[in-house]
Amino acid sequence: MSASLYECKILIIDDEQEIAELLSTVLQREGFKQVHTAATARDGLESFRRLLPDLVLLDIMLPDGNGYELFGAMQQIKSVPILFVSAKDEELDRLLGFAMGAEDYITKPFSAKEVAYRVKARLKQRLPAQPAPPAPPEPAETKVLGFGDVRIDLAGSEVSKAGRKLDFTAKEFKMLLYFVQNPGRVLSKEQICQAVWGGNYSGVDNTISVHIRKIRLKIEDDPSSPRWIQTVVGLGYKFVLQENLP
Repeated sequence: MSASLYECKILIIDDEQEIAELLSTVLQREGFKQVHTAATARDGLESFRRLLPDLVLLDIMLPDGNGYELFGAMQQIKSVPILFVSAKDEELDRLLGFAMGAEDYITKPFSAKEVAYRVKARLKQRLPAQPAPPAPPEPAETKVLGFGDVRIDLAGSEVSKAGRKLDFTAKEFKMLLYFVQNPGRVLSKEQICQAVWGGNYSGVDNTISVHIRKIRLKIEDDPSSPRWIQTVVGLGYKFVLQENLP
């Protein structure tokens, strides 16, 4: 397996073109660079032999065979996480999938975003632990950051607006700093979770929304129509830098 999460090869085997394209698009949007698709059991097995992917999303009902048989054939070539994706939601089908060794069983219809998170979770479990790179020394000129009438004092971990100190928790400060240091980038909730909490995204979705709402109440002139931290529907949030940082 590649040492980098986003270099991992993912193979989607599904004869429903719209679903395959949707999953491929969402996974690529999440950062995966090698996403491949196949529409039949024969093409899927051929692609598996050629690519030797790191993870497979496998439909059970294929036009020229079934996913259970294909699962066994692929596992004889290389043992990789295989997630069944199927319209069959009977308990017996799910139990059979898990009994065969499937990593997950996802029933249609599903949230493509959720599938992407499940893919990431399975791949991360298999990646070798990477030592955290040493933090680069902080240039002296970046001790204070600012935008509009808001100032962020890095040394004192304090935020002020129009000269008045704001009451920020440690997580709120870290989140605001992450936004300011990544201007113009659309940041997903998972990226925010990793930067601020440093842990698994599962269960933190609502917590992130609450923290962003509290930050907006403190730094925005009109929190209901935010100028700085803007929502990008379906993708995450973006810090819109309208002035240069000092």
